[in-house]
Amino acid sequence: MEMLLRNMFQTLGKSRSANKLAKKYGLRFGASRFVAGETIKQSIEAVRGLNREGRVVTLDHLGEFVSTEAEARESAQMCLLTLDAIAEAGVLSNLSLKMTSLGLDISKELCMSNMRQILDRARQYGNFVRIDMEDYAHCQISLDIYRELRQEYDNVGIVIQAYLYRTEQDIRDLGELKANLRLVKGAYKESPKVAFPEKSDVDENYKKIIRMHLLGGHYTAVASHDAKIIEYTKNLVREQGIPLDQFEFQMLYGICEELQQSLVREGYKVRVYVPYGVDWFGYFMRRLAERPANVWFVLKNIFK
Repeated sequence: MEMLLRNMFQTLGKSRSANKLAKKYGLRFGASRFVAGETIKQSIEAVRGLNREGRVVTLDHLGEFVSTEAEARESAQMCLLTLDAIAEAGVLSNLSLKMTSLGLDISKELCMSNMRQILDRARQYGNFVRIDMEDYAHCQISLDIYRELRQEYDNVGIVIQAYLYRTEQDIRDLGELKANLRLVKGAYKESPKVAFPEKSDVDENYKKIIRMHLLGGHYTAVASHDAKIIEYTKNLVREQGIPLDQFEFQMLYGICEELQQSLVREGYKVRVYVPYGVDWFGYFMRRLAERPANVWFVLKNIFK
């Protein structure tokens, strides 16, 4: 049953008609638990609240179904406005983005043009931009672009997914760039030809790459809600004498609130991934696919 629900939500998340219907009804049905709002103003208010509680943030303007150059330029403009709003408000947040929303599927040149504009603006403000990793089909091109950008910018990082077989070698290669990485397990549905099908294997590879990157002396964002992974990281940094300013824990907005606050009290840096925007439906469906137990929360909101 759980697998059936997961597949259903993944399919819905890719549906243009479902996305259009969701826009009509706004952030009701519980989506506001995971999405900070539809506007920059709403997202900045969410950041302020998290900052007051000792947490820093990465903001992500959600974008789905970018298929034209105009849409890609519009998405890039929203990233620029987000950076402007962060600077104006003086909140502690950097920016996360998906390169498909900036035109990666249209042309590499368009995507690079948009990325350079965004990184120039972020550098102007002394801010940082994280490139989200997408599905396996976009993995190599994303890493190629990241390598190219790192020749010009030191304020850009990328995400690496533990469930891919290739990841250990990617970690070794990126170590040469002193890359600032967010390490995740991986949430896309991938073929066993390219990804570990068993959770236990993914967990072991995740621990391996956390250890590799931290012991290499590189900044590491451990993005997980898994208490065992978090405890592993805490033990590793304590045993190896890794300074607290070399890593951070990252979690999603609206998930594991008590754990986030507990880590802050213990003195760890916690960054919350805060998405916003009108194209929230695909993101919301992916959160439900990851944990179908969240469906009960949604149903309670529908019948309120």
